[in-house]
Amino acid sequence: MKKFGLGCGIVGVVLVLIIIVVVMMGAGGYNRLVGLSQNVNKQWAQVQNNYQRRADLVPNLVNTVQGAANFEKSTLTQVTEARASVGKVQIDPNNAPSDPEKLAEFQKAQNQLGGALSRLLVVSERYPELRASANFRDLQAQLEGTENRIAVARRDFNEAVGTYDTTVKSFPTVFYAGLLGFREKPYFQATAGSETAPKVEFNFGGSSSNSTPAESPAPTKR
Repeated sequence: MKKFGLGCGIVGVVLVLIIIVVVMMGAGGYNRLVGLSQNVNKQWAQVQNNYQRRADLVPNLVNTVQGAANFEKSTLTQVTEARASVGKVQIDPNNAPSDPEKLAEFQKAQNQLGGALSRLLVVSERYPELRASANFRDLQAQLEGTENRIAVARRDFNEAVGTYDTTVKSFPTVFYAGLLGFREKPYFQATAGSETAPKVEFNFGGSSSNSTPAESPAPTKR
């Protein structure tokens, strides 16, 4: 009986140790998922900050361009409407979206604004008074710098999502990540046709430009 009791005691101790190890591993995995998720949210906030920076430049840019004689009002209207469409997409600036459709809607609105701004800058090349304006050149430089920041922020966001999603789908995390509320997050997708260089032509004798500028390319899925 003593040997049986001793054996049961040893088995009990082993089971307790196994449970402790499992709990510690689970806690470590949970903490890692929390850290990775928070990093995704951090990178998402940077994306939002840079898009907001671009949106904040639009009113000054439009006001400056309006001062040019006979500037094409349809181009200004497109920029204004595209900026308004961006504001209609309600998305949490501090938490990365988990719904691919919501992120796609956000990206579509931002791409429309980017395309409208590109067209405005191309058309403005036909107006010497704008090219000679220090204010316009400063706004143009700020806009170009912001577009670069957006590209970097989107790349960093995709890298953070890639690390997070890989962990969520890896063994043994895959068995409990969903139960703890950790699910895959969507990436920014590359804009269709962004791999093709834009064809830019100026029709100085016509009433409008025939240029077809491309939208700023998004970082590809990593």
